[in-house]
Amino acid sequence: MHELGLVVEVVRIVEDVAREQGLTKIEAVVLRIGALSPVVPHYVEKCFPAATHGTLLEGARLEIEVPPANGRCRACGAVADVVANRRTCPDCGGKEWELHGGREFSIHRIVAC
Repeated sequence: MHELGLVVEVVRIVEDVAREQGLTKIEAVVLRIGALSPVVPHYVEKCFPAATHGTLLEGARLEIEVPPANGRCRACGAVADVVANRRTCPDCGGKEWELHGGREFSIHRIVAC
């Protein structure tokens, strides 16, 4: 489970930003984990309390946004959610995509008290 290592790194980054900004307490952290990301949101949620224990983020709320796996069909150019459409273009039935999102893992927002 690589999620614990990722969450520990998120905590480190958020603490660095908090110190740079003179913040003493973090209320919430919003992560974006794309629908095709290898990071499992459920595991991130489970790791978060342990990773934040004894840090500026202890007691902070974790919010996870899951952006869709948007892509452009290589056959007809239609833009659609690749996952929701089971990797099949809803316009032409094509199966080859140029992905435009869905693999991201990022700190989207930090909410301070």
